[in-house]
Amino acid sequence: MDKKIMERVLISGGGTGGHIFPAVSIANEIKARFPHVEILFVGAESRMEMERVPAAGYKIIGLPVYGFDRRNLLRNFKVLWNLIRSVVKARRIVKDFRPDIAVGVGGYASGPTLFVASRMGVPTLLQEQNGYAGVTNKMLAARADAICVAYEGMERFFPADKIVLTGNPVRQNLINDELTREKAVEFFGLDATKKTILVVGGSLGARTINQSIAGALDELRNSDVQLLWQTGKAYDEEAQSLLRNNPCENVKQMAFISRMDMAYRAADLVVSRAGASSISELCLLGKPVILVPSPNVAEDHQTKNAQALSSRGAAMLIKDVEACDKLIPEALRLVEDESRLASMTQAITDMALPQSATRIVDIIYQIVKDKKSAK
Repeated sequence: MDKKIMERVLISGGGTGGHIFPAVSIANEIKARFPHVEILFVGAESRMEMERVPAAGYKIIGLPVYGFDRRNLLRNFKVLWNLIRSVVKARRIVKDFRPDIAVGVGGYASGPTLFVASRMGVPTLLQEQNGYAGVTNKMLAARADAICVAYEGMERFFPADKIVLTGNPVRQNLINDELTREKAVEFFGLDATKKTILVVGGSLGARTINQSIAGALDELRNSDVQLLWQTGKAYDEEAQSLLRNNPCENVKQMAFISRMDMAYRAADLVVSRAGASSISELCLLGKPVILVPSPNVAEDHQTKNAQALSSRGAAMLIKDVEACDKLIPEALRLVEDESRLASMTQAITDMALPQSATRIVDIIYQIVKDKKSAK
């Protein structure tokens, strides 16, 4: 492998952790194998990638792009104007940076960036995290050189000859084979003799999941199960107040869990939204999970993600509107059912696609090599 073949890589996208984690994982894999390669990110101004990407050690430039407002169509005149400005700025970025390839991970910024790159003769690769393709990636697919996906059956969205099943790159710091459950339980001050349910709704939290727990404290108090509850920062004060007024020794509440490797290792069962990155992590770690898809995402893609697992017995799916009634009772039953936990563990492990970042970088390198060889 001639490491000098590739010199500059442009990576664009973001908006949510589900886009940013894979993007940074791909960048990290490129840097590990090709230390000389210069990597530049392009994100959307005021979105979380503008903080997360520099924190990971990479340079990022922001575009003034943001999504269409489906409720107030008049506001879309400004959206269109900013889209035009973003295309102009993206053209300048591509011209100045001269990337060997542009990688799009979905999100607002990847649209104008990959659109411009492909029309300026730069090869492009798309990475689609979800089982239901996003609008941006669908629009860019026709001109892409390769499309890396995490689910089978994506031919209904993309040209079949461009699809490569790679899985989603995940945070590598979650994989720690030396970490024991005993150490993880001790880290959180939990009881090693009790079954543990980990509840996560993302860094910002998930209102319905939090409400489900708040309304079931009596059931949790009377059970022999303990709960590690990440409420999200937005619900931290509310949850603390609730537990002060209704003490429950079975519940360990935190605004944000920084050591997710510890949290996953401690858990016998996970309750989570159905974002693509979370699901990929759960598959790789082989964790039984109850998925409560968020209804507030584009094209209801979290429900499609969850159905891909539940249809194979790899997860239990509970609709958001049913969570307050069903979530905790079902979780308490499931976590005590050793046979079902074991079958779910096997099923979700079978769906894992390890070494995703490595496979994606292999494809990136091959595209660049073929492009330069053809000149």
